[in-house]
Amino acid sequence: MKNFKSGHTVRQGYYKSFQPNNINRNWEISDMTVFNLLSKADRQLGRLDMYSEYVNIDLFISMHIAKEATQSSKIEGTQTNMEEAFLDKEDVSFEKRDDWEEVQNYIAAMNEAVKILHTLPFSSRLIKQTHKILLSGVRGEHKLPGEYRNSQNWIGGATINDAVFIPPVHTSIGDLMSDIEKFANDELNPMPDLLKVALIHYQFETIHPFLDGNGRVGRLLITLYLVGKGILKQPILYLSDFFERNRTLYYDNLMRVRTHNDLSQWFKFFLAGVIETAKSGVETFNGIMQLQKNVDAKIQSLGFRSADGNKVLEYLYTKPIIDASKVATIIDKTPASAYKLIASLEEKGIIREITGGQRGRLYVFESYLELFSKRS
Repeated sequence: MKNFKSGHTVRQGYYKSFQPNNINRNWEISDMTVFNLLSKADRQLGRLDMYSEYVNIDLFISMHIAKEATQSSKIEGTQTNMEEAFLDKEDVSFEKRDDWEEVQNYIAAMNEAVKILHTLPFSSRLIKQTHKILLSGVRGEHKLPGEYRNSQNWIGGATINDAVFIPPVHTSIGDLMSDIEKFANDELNPMPDLLKVALIHYQFETIHPFLDGNGRVGRLLITLYLVGKGILKQPILYLSDFFERNRTLYYDNLMRVRTHNDLSQWFKFFLAGVIETAKSGVETFNGIMQLQKNVDAKIQSLGFRSADGNKVLEYLYTKPIIDASKVATIIDKTPASAYKLIASLEEKGIIREITGGQRGRLYVFESYLELFSKRS
């Protein structure tokens, strides 16, 4: 990027904070490698978005969001896997419940934010509301949910004295976030949207406007921006899995922008993530379509139980873990009928019991869950 300066340090008594420069400005991009990656990323994103036209995406959105929630939270040290994300609270071991609740909040925050996008533009109001849901009732609930910080924070290190990075002073957050909002909604700015959102993510993480939850909100904003701009019809692209598997590079490339004004390298890393993740998404949807064919054939072979089997299967596509009482509710029949249907679905290899107990048995739609649990 020509003449790009990320910002400067400002002495704040016994430490120095980093003051980023505004991003709502005219940009000149001359790195052909960035343009080449941008072209590939746009192409892959278009292929992924195509599935919104040909697949009942609404059935599978919950799985995409659950994967994003577990991977984004994992970057912050939360340990909940995809299978556990779909358990009810009482089925989660006590020592894992805090982690489980954080993942549930992430899922709720994404769902609510996508709804808000229908009435609100990409804005501080949207960002604050998303943050409020994210931190509601969990470990960060005393750290101003839905409000920008009113004190200094830092990244890395036990104290501010040995911090890896110290974001800008809190009194400048309002202006800096307003600058992001203007940049995001400036339709006359010719910067391509994928580079725009890459820059927005970098700037948001640099500002670190909240006392807690900045990483999760910042990664969530990537998808919200793409949906809000109509680049994706549905929220089906999530980069947290790529960032989590390349965690050191993720942090190093963000930091390199601040220390070396190297925005090109961040763009290249971000676009590589979009390309890889979009390709993986296409593979997942292809896998879903093939799985549907195989499972539909098995359901039809259930004879008079096939209608009930289809009802249960439709539920399993949204939540791939189920118990007998839920099956009984879905098919509106007796527990005995539910257990007979479960036995048939087990026999066909569609579901598998995972608790090993006699009571409180849970069943997983394993082949479907594996499409999302595997490495991208």
